Amino acid sequence: MTYKEIQEMLMKELRLYHYPIAVKFFFKQEELDHFKETAEFYTPVKSMTFCQWEIAARMKGQTVLATIDDLGCGNARYSFGWKDLDEGEIKGHAKYTRDKDQAERFVKSKSQLPKGLLAVAVAPLGDIDGIFEPDTVHFYCDNMQAYHLAVDYMAGTDTHPLRPNVTMNSSSCGGNVWTYLEQEFNMCPACSGSYNAGKTERGEINVIIPGKKFHAVIDRLVERINEASSAITRPGDGFPGADVCKNCPLIIFKKEGKEK
Repeated sequence: MTYKEIQEMLMKELRLYHYPIAVKFFFKQEELDHFKETAEFYTPVKSMTFCQWEIAARMKGQTVLATIDDLGCGNARYSFGWKDLDEGEIKGHAKYTRDKDQAERFVKSKSQLPKGLLAVAVAPLGDIDGIFEPDTVHFYCDNMQAYHLAVDYMAGTDTHPLRPNVTMNSSSCGGNVWTYLEQEFNMCPACSGSYNAGKTERGEINVIIPGKKFHAVIDRLVERINEASSAITRPGDGFPGADVCKNCPLIIFKKEGKEK
């Protein structure tokens, strides 16, 4: 399947509200040059947060290419290896912690890309065919969509249990970096920054899947669809299945009238 076909299937079968986001970290100049030659893309007019870059991809269907000069978020700069630990980063986390020492230890425990990142692209998954392979695929989704993705990841990659990585103040940026480095599934709530700046006021959950394992998840979803349906809760029903207690004897409907 092409990425465009995968996106169409995911939007239909999981009833996604947002496009899945393909994230690419450019460390090689030749890959970046290929992107610029083949992609239709946008760049930020003013510096903003990484999760704001993602708004264009998941809501507007636009591909964004950005560099360090386009990133106005210290948390993301630290996660991307574009800045070292400094007093400002520690101070920014102190409001969440017991004291400054704890804030420093917590920041140091975050995942960080190696030095040398040239640029970052975020794009609707369906727009990347022939342009780049995603390092991560980031979903902004609800609880039941997240559960379905998690279950298909576990089955498709033979991984159980999952151990997501939740950090202070870096759900989108740090969450993608952790998945990229560890090559593992991540699922975390919006952080205080992404809740406001990233426009996750619907209470979306972050699900992040490493690009190299993404097709295993899709293969498992297709397998389930062919066997019954995309619904895990009630196989045979459309996603997510009837939202009722399992085997409830009261909420039952019988078929009447003509076939459609």
